This record gives sequence, structure tokens and C-alpha cells, in this order.
Amino acid sequence: MEQAKPLPSYLIQRFHGWRATTYAGNKAWYRRLAESGQHPRAMVISCCDSRVHVTSIFGADEGEFFIHRNIANLVPPYSPDGEAHGTSAAVEYAVTALKVAHIVVLGHSNCGGVKGCHDMCSGIAPELELRSSFVGRWMDILRPGYQRVEHVPAEARLAALEKEAVLVSLENLMTFPFVKEAVEAEKMTLHGLWTNVGEGGLEQFVPGSGFVAV
Repeated sequence: MEQAKPLPSYLIQRFHGWRATTYAGNKAWYRRLAESGQHPRAMVISCCDSRVHVTSIFGADEGEFFIHRNIANLVPPYSPDGEAHGTSAAVEYAVTALKVAHIVVLGHSNCGGVKGCHDMCSGIAPELELRSSFVGRWMDILRPGYQRVEHVPAEARLAALEKEAVLVSLENLMTFPFVKEAVEAEKMTLHGLWTNVGEGGLEQFVPGSGFVAV
């Protein structure tokens, strides 16, 4: 693979700084993690957006969260069709192998993926309608959410669609038989969250009340 290059020097310097401080001060903990395997209490499905730092938001330690990130924190419906399904595979592993007690779907403000869905569905991003657009076909998952908010005033529609991304994912999670079984047996709970990146706020979905500040 001739195209692969050595890491930029600033990343190498940061690694050595981490190893000399954080790792050196917690070496026994890291070795225990390596030897005993992972036993996370929760799976977090969040956006790829670099501004959403899941472990910082919750002050989580290594080994605490099983984190899956994708564009717009979406979960597709259950569809064992033989295609490659990275998100579905992550959900299956978290529920059936790791036996997580919680699945958290974390949406966020100013989400570029959600805006792409909005623009595609409203007809101003025809390039995302192309069959060759990976982003567009992924954002098809959110089309039902767009249909629920398309009559919301324009100034509030994007924020509403960001929260619909969370709700659509929660709904789709319940189409997975192993998720439905675990939830109904009260072995696992689902949670929907939305964070305001600029304000540092966090809202959680409460059935009957919508998204409310925590």
C-alpha cells in the first residue's frame, strides 16, 4: 500500500505525551482492560462530527462506553439483506455479545448530515439524490423524519430535524429483534439525547413531553 504515509509529527508528539503522562500514571488500569476485555455499560451512537466529544461530555473513562459514530447518528431499520451494515453490526455486537444495559442515541446542533438531508428532501441538493452519493443514500434513513417536520417554520426546521434523527434511530432500533427482546425483558433501555455544541446544553427525550433539558 504505497499510498500510506507516516503520521504527521504533531500526532506522534501527542502520542508520546499521552504515553508519558496519562498512560504512565494508569498503567495497571490499562493492562487490566487489555487482559479482562471490555465490559461497557452503555453503547453510544453519535455523529462523526469532530465537535461531538462523547467521553468528555459524560466524563467517561476507557472501557466505559462502546461508541459507534456515523453521519447524523442514524440507525437504519433492521434489514438482513446481505449488504455491508456497519451500524447494524455494531448494534448486534453491543446487544448480543457485550450485553450493554443502555443504548444512547446522541444528536447535536448544527449537524451537517442532517442539513444535507434537509437540503436533499427540499430539492436544493440534487447531487445527494444521485444513486452514487453515499451520503444521500445514508440520509434516506432520515426521510420519514423530514416528512414529520417539513411544515415546521423554516427557522426552526433544522433543529427539529436534528431531534427527529434521534427519534428515527430509536424507532429503527426497535425493529431489531434482539433489541426489542432485550428492551421488553427490561434487560436494556434506550435513551435519546441532543446536545447544543455552542451552549454546552443537553436535552433528553421524554415520552409525552418531547426533548427537555437535563
